[in-house]
Amino acid sequence: MNEVIEKENIKIENMIYEIRGVQVMFDSDLAKLYETETKRINESVRRNTKRFPFNFCFQVTYEELEKCTRSQIATLYKNGHQRGNNIKYLPYVFTEQGVAMLSSVLHTKTAINTSIQIINAFVEMRRYISTSLMEQKYINDLVFKNSKRIDLIEDTLSNFKEKIIIYFLRDKYMMLIQLC
Repeated sequence: MNEVIEKENIKIENMIYEIRGVQVMFDSDLAKLYETETKRINESVRRNTKRFPFNFCFQVTYEELEKCTRSQIATLYKNGHQRGNNIKYLPYVFTEQGVAMLSSVLHTKTAINTSIQIINAFVEMRRYISTSLMEQKYINDLVFKNSKRIDLIEDTLSNFKEKIIIYFLRDKYMMLIQLC
């Protein structure tokens, strides 16, 4: 990616995951970026459930959570004291549309500015993935096109080797006949 979207030395792209085939951000990461508590974000979602359909926001399963390898979620801490080793509630994740909707629900200047940065990060990642896919398709096409040429060259060399061996053996045979 050419340009890394950052907020106070936090790379937003590192907070975007793919779950269920969709790019999402965890509620805890959004809370950190919005400078609020995860609890406040989830309260806002519960108060405005009609604004957050399933394709904007959903709760992850334990299996999906394990795939993300998020150690900061696995252990809960508060004020430096360990509260427990298990997750009390499964986290919510927000798609790009869910992040945009959050800014309209939270009503703070920080939320609005941060949402713009997050949406830019989603767009930048989508552009990066799209470019990577196009480059990969180009490379695959070249390999496919050249593999036919390589096969043709290998066949030609194989035939050539056979003819050389035949000529060599014929020449040796002719020399033996002349000697006798």
